[in-house]
Amino acid sequence: MSFTLLDMGSEGYEFHANVWCWKTTLEIIRSLDIMNITKLRMLESSGNGIKIEMDEAHLIGRKLYEEILPKLEPNKRMFINLTITDEPDDGTLYRDPDEAWKNYSVSYQWLKDFADFCLNSKGFQVF
Repeated sequence: MSFTLLDMGSEGYEFHANVWCWKTTLEIIRSLDIMNITKLRMLESSGNGIKIEMDEAHLIGRKLYEEILPKLEPNKRMFINLTITDEPDDGTLYRDPDEAWKNYSVSYQWLKDFADFCLNSKGFQVF
């Protein structure tokens, strides 16, 4: 499953996310306490066209830069449970339910690119 974020102010400006990164990103946003739970739950489903207005998108980008990216550094990634590792993703698919959380993570660079998209967008829709 993948997600496409379409800028609401600039045709052709979009950002792509796979389910592994997107679910982790939503947990990070949840931890920042800047969006209501109903909207976060709607963002978990692709194709619904939910809108993130410009002020909200910019707030997400700023908070990622201020609070999350300094913790990661370029050689680290964050798991869905918000723990940080410097181990690179080796593509292992964890099938044991006790280890399934290891399937979901975002790298510093991916999260920085997403934050930049948020800051440069005029708001976005998620498909």
